[in-house]
Amino acid sequence: MNRQRNRGRAILATIAAVCAVAAVPGQARAADEPAPYTFDPAAVAVRGAETNADAEELKAGSVYRSSIGQGQKLYYRVQLDDTTDAYVSAVAVPKTGGKVAYGDGITISIRDLDDTRCGSGDAAFESAEFPRPIAAYAHRAVDEDSTICAAGGTYNVLIERESKATSSPGSWDLELRYEREPALKEGLSPPTEAPENWPSASPVPPTGKQERTGGTGFYDATSLESGEWVDSVAPGQTRFYRVPVDWGQQIFATAALSNSGKSTEYLGNALAMALDNPAHGHVDDATLSYSGAPSSVALDPLPPVAYENRHDAGADVSAMRFAGWYYLSVTLSPEVAEHYGDDPIGLTLRVKVVNERKPSPYQGDAGIFGVSDDDRDMAKSGQSAPEAGESGTMKVVAAAGIGAGSVLVLGLGAWTLLARRRAAPVAAPPGAGGQPPLGGPPQAR
Repeated sequence: MNRQRNRGRAILATIAAVCAVAAVPGQARAADEPAPYTFDPAAVAVRGAETNADAEELKAGSVYRSSIGQGQKLYYRVQLDDTTDAYVSAVAVPKTGGKVAYGDGITISIRDLDDTRCGSGDAAFESAEFPRPIAAYAHRAVDEDSTICAAGGTYNVLIERESKATSSPGSWDLELRYEREPALKEGLSPPTEAPENWPSASPVPPTGKQERTGGTGFYDATSLESGEWVDSVAPGQTRFYRVPVDWGQQIFATAALSNSGKSTEYLGNALAMALDNPAHGHVDDATLSYSGAPSSVALDPLPPVAYENRHDAGADVSAMRFAGWYYLSVTLSPEVAEHYGDDPIGLTLRVKVVNERKPSPYQGDAGIFGVSDDDRDMAKSGQSAPEAGESGTMKVVAAAGIGAGSVLVLGLGAWTLLARRRAAPVAAPPGAGGQPPLGGPPQAR
């Protein structure tokens, strides 16, 4: 159901976007200008409240757009049942051209009405101190052995922003989502401890590079499968990609910058790469220094996707708890422009997904927490979600057009035949109207 709803949302959003571009061609972004973050066009505007009594409600399966100021603590609310694990995520987007400092970021938590913290997560700028989208999520898990946060009812979602005095004081945009995890198959009891060991050796890197242009947000992230993918990234720009990772599978990723002949200036943490899970929860990140020579950085080895990973104390392992689209984002520091110019620098992503797929532990449709055949097809073709929605829309329109055209042609044909029959003269009976009888002699005048 979630997958169908999201596909329908993408189709509607794509139609709206195409119409908007066609209607206002003069407002098109310059081709060489780094694209800002692309928010989901279906996002509903919602205002965070400073008191939980005034908080607006977030609906499951929906996406919202909000903002948060420096040092603010904002409340939203959700309705939870007593059986389902729930996730609320926030993508924080600082303004382009601003400043952030080490430790700036957001914390998101789900709390009951007594302010008991059910679960929390955070995202922060660390050594790569430049503005870019960062994501975090909080979850409420129903534990059979605990009554804490287990009751159904109203819960608060609290988002807190931390910013240093030297950071830009402007507000940050927020993209919020609330998702429910599907129920486990009846009678299934997965292990309650995360695995301690898993294969950590990097697999043989893929060969045969292909071109794929990254998206500008989670919404329009470009789909990838295992392979070597060539792109470019401009100073201050963030590229988004997504990779389907099924149950039992591991993902390995490396980002590499090409050389530049414009300078040899050393820049620490010039490129930041991040990995986020299907619920937009942060998994891992890495940074790359640059001095004009080819250089690369890889994410730390991560465990295979498994339900029991949620029991691990490490945030990176715990985040590998469900299958679905995993999102890679790569940002090039704006400082690069000071020494290497504004032109994009060549970017290569090497992605490898290994291991055979395992069955889903969920009953029914897994929604965003699973990988479908359509997802794998999109990864092969490189389509983003809106492109897949547009493709589906065109197929529907084409089918409807063919059907309607066939009916129209048949209708016109029937109408033409009827009109011809009505217009044809009626033959007179033999001998009538002064005409001689068939085979008779002519009449005298």
